[in-house]
Amino acid sequence: MKRQQTDLVVRFCGDSGDGMQLTGNLFASVSALLGNSISTFPDYPAEIRAPQGTLGGVSGFQVHIGSGNVYTPGDKADILVAMNPAALKTNTHYLKTDSVILFDTDSFTPKDFEKAQFTTDNPFTELQIAESIQLLPVPLTSLTKESLKDSGMDLKAIVRSKNMLALGVICFLTDRSIDKAIHFLENKFKKKPSVLEANLKVLTDGYNYASNLHLDIQFIIDNPSDNNSQVERASIAGNKATAFGLLAAAKKAHRQLFVGSYPITPATDIMQELALRKDLGAVVVQAEDEISGICTAIGASFAGNLAVTTTSGPGMSLKSEAVGLAVMSELPLVLVDVQRGGPSTGLPTKSEQTDLLQAIWGRNGECPVVVLAASTPANCFDFAFMAAKLALEHSTPVILLTDAYLANGTALWEVMHLKDLPPITPVGIDRQAKGHNNPALRDPESLARYMALPGTEGFEYRNMGLERDAETGTISTNPDNHARMIKTRAEKVSRVADYIPYAHVFGNPNADLLLVGFGSTEGHLKAVTEKLNKEGKPTALLQLNYIYPLQRNVKQILLRYKRVVVCELNSGQLATYLRSQIEGLHLEQINKTTAQPFEIEEIISQL
Repeated sequence: MKRQQTDLVVRFCGDSGDGMQLTGNLFASVSALLGNSISTFPDYPAEIRAPQGTLGGVSGFQVHIGSGNVYTPGDKADILVAMNPAALKTNTHYLKTDSVILFDTDSFTPKDFEKAQFTTDNPFTELQIAESIQLLPVPLTSLTKESLKDSGMDLKAIVRSKNMLALGVICFLTDRSIDKAIHFLENKFKKKPSVLEANLKVLTDGYNYASNLHLDIQFIIDNPSDNNSQVERASIAGNKATAFGLLAAAKKAHRQLFVGSYPITPATDIMQELALRKDLGAVVVQAEDEISGICTAIGASFAGNLAVTTTSGPGMSLKSEAVGLAVMSELPLVLVDVQRGGPSTGLPTKSEQTDLLQAIWGRNGECPVVVLAASTPANCFDFAFMAAKLALEHSTPVILLTDAYLANGTALWEVMHLKDLPPITPVGIDRQAKGHNNPALRDPESLARYMALPGTEGFEYRNMGLERDAETGTISTNPDNHARMIKTRAEKVSRVADYIPYAHVFGNPNADLLLVGFGSTEGHLKAVTEKLNKEGKPTALLQLNYIYPLQRNVKQILLRYKRVVVCELNSGQLATYLRSQIEGLHLEQINKTTAQPFEIEEIISQL
């Protein structure tokens, strides 16, 4: 039986060493090249490598593909790939009532049941798997061994290839050609010909095996409604998109890109991606700690670079003093905070939106900075570029919030070209007359402080963390001057609102109900909005990407609706902030603190 569907959700689950992330990414990339919209959700275990077959070591990767717009990785899965009983046990709640479970029969033994804490030898009965769910038993391990018996590889390496056999089966089950997967594998393993040959053989054997089974079910996804061949599309993860956005900004600003950072989950991939881009002029310094990372970036900014530092929650705390230095010295700086579950070490591989108030206010003194939030893996590019543009053109630090869900998830991205991006014009000495350099001089409209590069003859000046005189730029301890400078720095950041686009409402603008979110909740809230409108329940959505300062029309929008519900993955930080900015604003809240993304149905049920 062939199921004709407009969308499909596949969830790959197994041990950390089973290659579920690679398998899921390949399946998503194949679908993207076929023209489908995609959204993915990698669900990593917190343990680096838990004991094999145990509940704590299960790694998952969910892929949602569709012929139309796909906003989320999906609430429930049409197909679950379970490489062992532990993967089955921890993921059955993600199944639809008419779904398919593909499982490796070689890994469903009494010993495996014990590791996964089953009390019987029939996990499907014990988990009360509905009879409407179809079981697809496949001896993945045995078939892989048979496929590679003449490869000369050792047994451990052979068994590691079983994920490619599972991918071959899934490609057939979902009517996906394996030609695109072969292309990706050739690129990934081009320097390891023996590994490439093994993976290609196992992938092909898996596809042929499924074909020979004469399965009574196959999922057919409708052809994409928009197949504009003129638009170049690619599957991209949020961290990579962030890195590309920063590279593009450096090119448009004609500045060297300097990244001073310290590795931290889940932000490290940005630094690693940029370290590969020496050919595009990126300079990356892996500092000895978070504080050193941001301080090297501040020094690079003073020297005229587009300076960036990347981190996650605990690193944000450590960098806060240096952010204050960048504010006081009025140097451009981009700080990318890839949020994760906290506090402290917390849940390093899980996603939250709990750094918002820290980004807005988490520093000593009156210390305003611009705060942006990306909302899809693809627009991490756009807001990384915008963060750099605002930093350079307004001589201020800019904090860009993403999170683990965006960083590791992938979406379809319309590839940007430099010629189509807006210009970036850093405030510089070309606006001043030589011989009259004064570090206190500002652009009269934006209040951005003019910057002179060290070593430029006739433009020498000092910069520091001490308060400066508003007229001369020299050290000042005068109380009235300090008050004036506090007001000036705050007004400079406030005026950024004049240089950003107005907010727009998604959905039904005449509805009584307005949903409000920021950052990575966009996809789920868009899906909720569309679903409610289709059901005849008028709903609108305001998704905020510009957090501080707010866009000029946000207050007007929020006060226009009878019912405003703020949905966020924390205990209510955005709602708290909005109440502080808009007097008389009444808000309802939907909050989630499980370090997991929203599900569409849970939002609707709470509404």
